[in-house]
Amino acid sequence: MNYIELVASIQRKRSFLCVGLDSDARKIPACLAGEPDPVFAFNREIVDHTAHLAIAYKLNTAFYECRGAAGWQSMERTVNYIKERHPDQFVIADAKRGDIGNTSEMYARAFLEEMPFDAITVAPYMGEDSVTPFTHRQGKWVILLALTSNKGASDFQFMEQNGEKLYERVLKRSRQWGDAGDMMYVIGATKAEMLADVRALVPDHFLLVPGVGAQGGSLREVARHGMNARCGLIVNSSRGIIFADTSERFATRAGEEALALQREMATLLPAL
Repeated sequence: MNYIELVASIQRKRSFLCVGLDSDARKIPACLAGEPDPVFAFNREIVDHTAHLAIAYKLNTAFYECRGAAGWQSMERTVNYIKERHPDQFVIADAKRGDIGNTSEMYARAFLEEMPFDAITVAPYMGEDSVTPFTHRQGKWVILLALTSNKGASDFQFMEQNGEKLYERVLKRSRQWGDAGDMMYVIGATKAEMLADVRALVPDHFLLVPGVGAQGGSLREVARHGMNARCGLIVNSSRGIIFADTSERFATRAGEEALALQREMATLLPAL
C-alpha cells in the first residue's frame, strides 16, 4: 500500500485507527477453546467486527513468536486472512527488528515477502545499514522507533549532545534513509505534547502512535500536536479494543470500542 492509497483509506473511512492484535493466548475468551486455532479465531472475529472502522492492523509478533511454530502459524493465518478478506487494510508487523545488513535483509524477506505485511517496525540503534534493507521495497514501509512511551524511554532517547536530543538525531539522520513514501516513525501517545517538535523535523511522514486507550494517551492531544494536512497519523489501540470483553460478546464489544474511537477521529480529521 502506497502513501496515496493510505491517505485515501483514511479519507474514505474518516478514521486513522489501527487495531493492535496483541492477542495473548492466555486471555482468549473461553468460548473459543474448542477452535483448532483459538488465537486465529479470535483475531478473525475482531477483524470482521472492526474492519469497517479501522484503516490498519498491527500484530505485535512477540505474542505469536512466544508460542513457537503454532504461534507463527496463527500470525501467518491472520495476516493472510486480513489481506484476502479486507484488502484495503494496512497491516503492520510490530517486530522491532534491526541488525547488521545481511541479517536485516533476512528479516525483511520474512515479513515483507514471505508474509504480506505492508510494514515492519525497526529499531535504529545499529544505524543506516541495519535499516536500509527494509526500505525501497515497492509498496512496503519501515516504521522506525523514534520516541516511545515506555518508562525506560528516558534512559537514552532524551540524552543531549550539542543541544540535540538523541530522538531528534534519529529523526534527522533517518531522513536520508527513506522518505515519506516508505518510512514512518513510532511516536508514543503519552508524549503527545512533544509531537509538535517531531512534526517540525518530519512534517510529511506518517507517525504510528501507540498508547491511546489502555495506556492513557489522549487522542485529541495527539491530533492537536501531530496531525498534518494529510492526517499523517496512524493511532493504535490494542487492549482497549480487543480485550474490552472476554465473554461471548467479545467481538461485538470490540466493534463498539472501535466505533467510539472512529467517531472521535472523524471530528478531528481535516477535510482531506
